[in-house]
Amino acid sequence: MDKRLLNIIVCPLCKSQLQLDAAKEELICKADRLAYPIRDDVPVMLVDEARSLTSDEVA
Repeated sequence: MDKRLLNIIVCPLCKSQLQLDAAKEELICKADRLAYPIRDDVPVMLVDEARSLTSDEVA
């Protein structure tokens, strides 16, 4: 994923900064405990497509 995009993209729910999990190809929002998938280097920023994070993943 392009690092410039990572600097400007935010969570669609709370507008907080996202963190990249390159190993899982996801963008993480710790505030909402959601992980947005990255498919073919394109982040899918739809809440319906995000998966909920476990408490261990948030920590």
